Amino acid sequence: MAVVEQVAVPEAPVPPSRPAPKSLLRRVCRDRTAAVALGVVALFLLLAIGAPLIAALYGKNPTEHYGQNVPGLLSDSGLPVAPNGGISGEFWFGLEPGLGRDVLTQLLYGIRTSLLIAFLAAAVTTTLGVLAGVAVGYLGGITDRLFGFLSNVLLAFPTLLLLLALSPVIQSRLVDPGTAEPEWMQFLVLVLVFSAFGWIPLALSLRASVRSLRERDFVQSARAMGAGGFHIVFRELLPNVRAQLLVHATMAVPTFVAAEAVLSFLGVGVNEPVPDWGRMISRGSEVFQADPTYMFFPGVALLLFVLAFNLLGDAVRDALDPRAAR
Repeated sequence: MAVVEQVAVPEAPVPPSRPAPKSLLRRVCRDRTAAVALGVVALFLLLAIGAPLIAALYGKNPTEHYGQNVPGLLSDSGLPVAPNGGISGEFWFGLEPGLGRDVLTQLLYGIRTSLLIAFLAAAVTTTLGVLAGVAVGYLGGITDRLFGFLSNVLLAFPTLLLLLALSPVIQSRLVDPGTAEPEWMQFLVLVLVFSAFGWIPLALSLRASVRSLRERDFVQSARAMGAGGFHIVFRELLPNVRAQLLVHATMAVPTFVAAEAVLSFLGVGVNEPVPDWGRMISRGSEVFQADPTYMFFPGVALLLFVLAFNLLGDAVRDALDPRAAR
């Protein structure tokens, strides 16, 4: 009787595993510092979303000039008469010097301004970085060399100087002279300015990762089975760089919040009457000796938000690191 020899068929290579969202959240919250940072970020998000409701319950709005409309709140020089910047039971965080607006509602709506611009800019830069980085990393060859040269040229420019120069140029192109600039236009200009250079670091990182992944066994197996470039990119490569995308987006938001505040502080960001942290800090620096309280609140809010988001980004990066998994 003939003996049939059984040959073991090797299994198809399996792509690297990716943590589930619940597992990722557990890993992040395992660190007390990260858990506190997550709570602070969540608090800021809730304050931004609920700013109109909080302002309605509080009975104030960010645009009304209470100090000018109500006698006795501001001195002849425009400073709050009450101590500590005008803090009282009616104005919990005091009054803005000069215009006499409520500081608390200015802060709440300033969160909305910063987060809206930061999230939009992060979404645009992430999209551009993914398109450029994955495509160049997969194609390689002359495309890769041209992209490397272009990236080096763009990174050689002084970013802050270009941001200061591009913002008024874009505004002048989009708005007719003598026409009031709408709020959405101010946000669009800042998103375009941030997106002009913000996508490059992510694209370079993804290019390096994709160049390594395209030689892995699971990609070669998919190619040997007749999978096209579209399938390989979207079904094999992109799912394995999601960790980089998440970390980039988490770290990009506080970067754009701080950059938007810097531009507004320098006078080329969000204009009046849109509430903005950077402009509040700029105004606070002008009256710091007479009223240091006014700079305190937006400065502390900006510091806490950026610090918490950076700590959260570090925790997400550590949680997605396979060497840190338990």
